Amino acid sequence: MALHDQRMNNTADAPLGSIVDFGKGIIGQAESIVNTLWRPWVGYQIVIALALLAIAQIVMLILAPRLHVWMRAREGWPMWRIRWLVVLHKRLRGILFVVLIWLTIAIMRELTWNSRSYQLGIVANLATAWLIVVLTTRLIANPVLRKIVRYGAWIWVTLRILGLTGAFSNLLDSLAFSIGTLRISALLVVQAILIVGVLWFAARFMSRTVRNRITGNADISPSMQVLAVKAMQLLSYGLAVFIGLKTIGIDLTGLAVLSGAIGVGLGFGLQKVVSNLVSGIILLLDKSIKPGDVISLGDTFGWINSLGARYVSITTRDGKEYLIPNEDLITGQVVNWSHSNDFVRLDIYFGTAYADNPHDVRRIAIEAAMGVPRVLEQRPAVCHIVGFGDSSVDYILRFWISDPTGGLTNIRGNVYLALWDAFAEHGISIPFPQREVKILDESTLRMKALD
Repeated sequence: MALHDQRMNNTADAPLGSIVDFGKGIIGQAESIVNTLWRPWVGYQIVIALALLAIAQIVMLILAPRLHVWMRAREGWPMWRIRWLVVLHKRLRGILFVVLIWLTIAIMRELTWNSRSYQLGIVANLATAWLIVVLTTRLIANPVLRKIVRYGAWIWVTLRILGLTGAFSNLLDSLAFSIGTLRISALLVVQAILIVGVLWFAARFMSRTVRNRITGNADISPSMQVLAVKAMQLLSYGLAVFIGLKTIGIDLTGLAVLSGAIGVGLGFGLQKVVSNLVSGIILLLDKSIKPGDVISLGDTFGWINSLGARYVSITTRDGKEYLIPNEDLITGQVVNWSHSNDFVRLDIYFGTAYADNPHDVRRIAIEAAMGVPRVLEQRPAVCHIVGFGDSSVDYILRFWISDPTGGLTNIRGNVYLALWDAFAEHGISIPFPQREVKILDESTLRMKALD
């Protein structure tokens, strides 16, 4: 029991001791800087650094407007090159300061001792490192991740240049806790974030490159392109996390039981999500729908924008975008107007008076439909009598189109309008229900009419 208490006390005292050591290192560096500031050549170097910063500011004020005008004149340049010019334009003062201070150090080392430019060298190294960090982190698209990496890199290079990395590492390593045999420290977390972040960025870059290659290959169907891209992203990001955790020394086998329990819990709680994921994979494999297809699901009619892991994006003719769960496309009845081909047959119904010759009506209706744009000539329209109604002879007119993405209601309306014009030209009437009212002799209405 006493031995256990002693170990606990040693563990509790370790972070405190590391904090004290780190504080002593900071105080020692501060005392060293204060002591060196009293030396005349050190003060001169500080004045030189401030003067160079002022010169860089003045030169920036002169060059920045001219550079901006020159950039606006580069209309034919690629977008990535323009973006980098904008980044360099924003960091023009830092770039000028780094160039000026290194030129000054080179001149001073030629004319005097190296010790007379030692502090300038530290400032130059810090300015150069900070500038490199700013420029390289611009490659990270996520703004939050970019700031985290940027500030973390600034802290690390500053500690590195000032020689405080050892004390800081000991401090972070002392801030730890254990889960069984697994020891997790602040240093381990920082290393994991950095390594996994770099690998994640590499996986993102590789997945984008592969996606561009796959989507640019016309021999691969759209559904297989989506499946290949999703599989590549899953594999790339999974390997990034796995390799990153293994690199920093985390034994993933110790998390097997915990991950299994979490997986069981998630399986019960996320049944619909898993069902949609599996349904999405099935849709990609069986190629029943693909981006660009025109489908109908219930009252929703539109074309497929994209196939996601959980849902399918469908855009309708009125500009609305519906997110249909993948499971609904598997279990529900879906009409794919362009599954095997783009040919779609449309039917419209109309009626004419009994006095009109049905042979003429059929001929005129077919000619009117074939004269409408978007109606296919290679698949002629047909017209048939489907019944004798109370006040009209009923017909069905069938015609074909090959561009369902252009809409169905509008082409039906155009054909109806063509029928109206053709029937009016040939004197064919479109009847409507009519009723006769007969007044009986003994009716009071008849008596009032006679009076």
